[in-house]
Amino acid sequence: MSQQAQFVVVENGSVTTPKGFRAGGLHCGLKKTKRNDLGVIVCDVPAEAAGVYTLNAFQAAPLKVTQESVAAEGKLQVMLVNSGNANACTGKQGEEDARTMRAGAATAFGVPEHYVGVTSTGVIGELLKMDRVNPGIAELPSVTSGDDEGGEAFCQAILTTDLVKKMVCVRLTVNGKTVHVAGAAKGSGMIHPNMATMLGFITTDAAISSANLQKLLNRSTDMTFNMITVDGDTSTNDMVVAMASGLAGNAPLDADQSDWDAFSYAFCYVGEYLAKAIARDGEGATKLIEVTVAGAASEDAARAIAKTVIGSSLVKSACFGADANWGRIIAAVGRAGQPVNTETVDIRLGDIPVLEQSRPIPFDDAKATEYLQGELVLIHVDLNMGSAAATAWGCDLTYDYVRINAAYRT
Repeated sequence: MSQQAQFVVVENGSVTTPKGFRAGGLHCGLKKTKRNDLGVIVCDVPAEAAGVYTLNAFQAAPLKVTQESVAAEGKLQVMLVNSGNANACTGKQGEEDARTMRAGAATAFGVPEHYVGVTSTGVIGELLKMDRVNPGIAELPSVTSGDDEGGEAFCQAILTTDLVKKMVCVRLTVNGKTVHVAGAAKGSGMIHPNMATMLGFITTDAAISSANLQKLLNRSTDMTFNMITVDGDTSTNDMVVAMASGLAGNAPLDADQSDWDAFSYAFCYVGEYLAKAIARDGEGATKLIEVTVAGAASEDAARAIAKTVIGSSLVKSACFGADANWGRIIAAVGRAGQPVNTETVDIRLGDIPVLEQSRPIPFDDAKATEYLQGELVLIHVDLNMGSAAATAWGCDLTYDYVRINAAYRT
């Protein structure tokens, strides 16, 4: 049986599907609209935890607080999030506010403070309205549940300019026990493959140590969240947190177990699904672009080239305009700073070859234009230098991207 056949996607699954997890969301008044802007994931037991965080030098205050919590014991039981305000570049007051949120959630759910993680998303440089946040946190226990509605409410609470909620859940068997891996994410703009995405949350009921979960999250992030871009901007608030309740009852997972590969594959599938959903929902986007680079000398080289092509504003604009301008693709390949044989590169747009051995070949331009007008654009680059490959995801660059970001604060 292939790895892909060893798990199934759970219909209507969410972060609450794995055993031991509840979630919820409410409107506390940070957003002008009545959409949820405060959410929480709660585990019935202290969960093994792992996290990856933005590489932006101006790391938001909540991320520092969450890293402190995870470092204490490698466990989290409550993950608190607000949207509508990033609490970034807010100085000492911002740090105090993030710690106040952590303390409030600890009191509300009856757990130690270091079992609480905090994260925020929204406008940078504005202080949180704590007179609205604090009462909202106190109310959260009354709106959390382990059903689909709890997961849906949480997903709504983490959105900013997103048009759709992003969540997925898979089920597989590990050591004879049924195990779930689920995820939720938000992200639409200020997305660049320099860590992860805006915010991502992964829950599982598998038994796995914090150390092994961290290794798996690092590897998964490199292959999924780190391989997307919308606009080339890395946020101050990017974070992905994974929590494992261990309530599935399987023997603790590690790389020496026969089911490790299947679990890893399922875990990475969740990350890839969410990453692609973010790219597809890029601000103003009309299509998802997938760039695969094959035949590279190393995996690092393949990733770097794929990221460069998917991040090119000229490539993104050409896809928006359905212009089969492969010259923009080859130019991006050449400026990626990786080994390239300039005599051996092949490029395809979907199934349409446009370049062979670095030389243009005749192709039906009308057919290529029709292909590029679709909602999914596949760009395949073969360097013909080795066996390494990588895939990156992004979206087209449209007029609406400028419109949305020109009025972000209003």
